[in-house]
Amino acid sequence: MNGLPVILVTPDVEEKGSEFGDLAISLSMRYQRTLAGLGAVPLVLSAAISREVIAESVRRCDAVLLTGGEDVDPRVYESRLPAKLRNKVQLTPDGGHRDFREILLIDEAFRQRKPLLAICRGHQILNVALGGTLVADLPTQFPKGLNHRRMDQRAKVVHEVRLESDSLLARIVGAQTLGVNSTHHQAVARVASALRVVGASSDGVIEALELKPSLAASLPWLLGVQFHPERLADRHPEHERIFRAFIEAARKSLDS
Repeated sequence: MNGLPVILVTPDVEEKGSEFGDLAISLSMRYQRTLAGLGAVPLVLSAAISREVIAESVRRCDAVLLTGGEDVDPRVYESRLPAKLRNKVQLTPDGGHRDFREILLIDEAFRQRKPLLAICRGHQILNVALGGTLVADLPTQFPKGLNHRRMDQRAKVVHEVRLESDSLLARIVGAQTLGVNSTHHQAVARVASALRVVGASSDGVIEALELKPSLAASLPWLLGVQFHPERLADRHPEHERIFRAFIEAARKSLDS
């Protein structure tokens, strides 16, 4: 073994004035504590939008983690979104730069064949980057569905997800159902052709994505989840196992 695996982690973007007078990046300590606590080194991605910088960042890490945050700009996946839906979108305050940066990052993760874990917003931008689309606002478009934006209980299990029995995620958690938290109002709509749905809530919202078996050789490990396992890992072993499996994939990348 050549040391601890390094995980490249995407940060969120703060509004101007949250700390300084300009935009700043931020990252929940939960991601960092979970990764470090399980034997990995978290490395925060630069805010630079440069193929060269992003490619070199991926080259120096052993896996990539896409984190949560505000909505993906609908112009990336839907040019004619109705105004009533467009007004529900809560954009990152950097004019879409985070979207572009993470699309480049996903492309580089595939080019360099690095394990990839995509959480909440990350799950959504992964689908978009590979050619899929999003539901802009679940309460408006699916008013009879579950309440998926349980911000008051963001670190608690609020509903179950049904898992495909042959999926990576089912093997990781050791079950075909998984209790999850839920803090999103958008979701995956049309699934990218490279991906398959391996988890859904009772109202049909897509909660987990993996590569199709025919494309599994294009990346050593990939999982997208609509929930936040980093907020549950300290109390729910099944969510900790998601990070353990990811870090193990990163370790294999390090040793190869």
